[in-house]
Amino acid sequence: MSIVRNSMTIGALTLVSRVLGFVRDQLMAHFVGAGFASDAFLVAWRLPNLFRALFAEGAFSAAYVPMFNRVMAEAERRGEPPLAAGVAFAENVLSVLLPFLAVFTTLMVAFPKPIVWAITLGFKEGGGPEKFALATELSRITFPYLALISLVSLMGGILNSLNRFWVNAAAPVLLNICMIVALLFFRGHDAIATAHTQAVAVTISGVVQLAWLIWSARQAGVVLRLKAPALNPQVRKLLAIIWPAAVGQGAVQFNILVITMLAAGFLGQGSVSYIYYADRLNQLPLALVGIGVGTAILPVISRHIGGGRDAEAIHTQNRAIELSLLLALPAAAGLMCAATALIRGLLQTGHFTAADTASTSAVLTAMSFGLPAYILIKVFTPGFYARADTRTPVRIAIVEMACNMALNLAFVFGTRLGVVGLAISGATCAWINAGLLYLMLHRRGHFRTDAQLRRRVPRLVLATLVMAALLLVLNPVVAPHLGGGFATRVIWLSLLIIPAALVYFAAAFLLGAISLPEIRAQLLRRRAA
Repeated sequence: MSIVRNSMTIGALTLVSRVLGFVRDQLMAHFVGAGFASDAFLVAWRLPNLFRALFAEGAFSAAYVPMFNRVMAEAERRGEPPLAAGVAFAENVLSVLLPFLAVFTTLMVAFPKPIVWAITLGFKEGGGPEKFALATELSRITFPYLALISLVSLMGGILNSLNRFWVNAAAPVLLNICMIVALLFFRGHDAIATAHTQAVAVTISGVVQLAWLIWSARQAGVVLRLKAPALNPQVRKLLAIIWPAAVGQGAVQFNILVITMLAAGFLGQGSVSYIYYADRLNQLPLALVGIGVGTAILPVISRHIGGGRDAEAIHTQNRAIELSLLLALPAAAGLMCAATALIRGLLQTGHFTAADTASTSAVLTAMSFGLPAYILIKVFTPGFYARADTRTPVRIAIVEMACNMALNLAFVFGTRLGVVGLAISGATCAWINAGLLYLMLHRRGHFRTDAQLRRRVPRLVLATLVMAALLLVLNPVVAPHLGGGFATRVIWLSLLIIPAALVYFAAAFLLGAISLPEIRAQLLRRRAA
């Protein structure tokens, strides 16, 4: 299946998830706002997500998917059933992963206070002991989500390797449905009680997602049996690959931890929420484009490289970059030019005030500058992982971590930018990360830009500038109408977004930045494995 088809499959389901996620965030903004309860809940939700990214989805998928594919390919070359070999490998991995998750999650539920304090400094500048106590209590409720979603990651990696991308991409939809139902029908009488309801919904969603993946795997003929831990050579090799990737993810998560800590500890009440809401909008194109393309190309280039077809792997990454920038550049410009309109139209209601809109939109404008870099990171990184090289991205991530730490401290304590400074720091360091990944791939001869990519990128930039100019003209026309009812907001936001999108794609087509016959061919073509 072509990268475009796989990316669109993942992207379409991610779009559904993100739309539901915005509904969830709108409800959260309305019923909880951006303050005491929302900051505490977001910290409690951040913790299992932080460790999930550290130990499970990021590091695990990066090492597991290529190795699962190699195990099946080797079995096929030996004349053995490839799926049976892959399932046996997955069972051995599960035998080690499950006990670790059980012990780690139990410890975190029993002793959450040190971790919560480390990530918040006790909310010394905004909320104090009361908010710290609430965040600790909510963390006990949400932490089982870590174990559940890690098992989801295991099953999802198997299904991705079998080209059933849509199943894993659909799982986050269930999270949002659970939280929306909780907010609509089971919320409490005040913001704190509603935060408790959200925490319970997070863990319930983990159970639902795991059940969905297990059922889907059975439909694909994959049934994993529980067995005693087995550290055979394959599992040892996987662990040897995972730990460097986990350290790399640790660098990324350390950046998030520092940002959360500085926001919670030094920047006052609501800062954690401003970062969260801005990041939710910024994450939409990242999830639709970066994660979709990155997930789709990893198994493809793993097979190319495993078959000695390095030129095809390079061609695949060129087309992936082209597709990513086609969507990432206008997304970044749109978020930067229309930040206030988007936040006001989507979130300013109920407990979410005009002051919250101003702070969140300022963070979003700064954060969006790094969006193309984040997406390029998702495209460049599989070039290392497909070659079983998880160490180089780790070293680069550590460089980014050091830069991010220095800039964060400089902006928080050396300027008056506050929470906006944290966003500027993150965006700047994302470009450093992407640049270093490209440089290392290029130096090793693993990647080079082709003539088509070099010809089209400047034209995409020009089309993006045309769209940005239109948004700046439309902003003052739309702004007075974004304080009305839901239908009014939807109509006027549509009158802002749709013309901008049409102008961008028309300009890109007229400038020769996109080719309709090529896109049509990619959609219809099934790439040979």
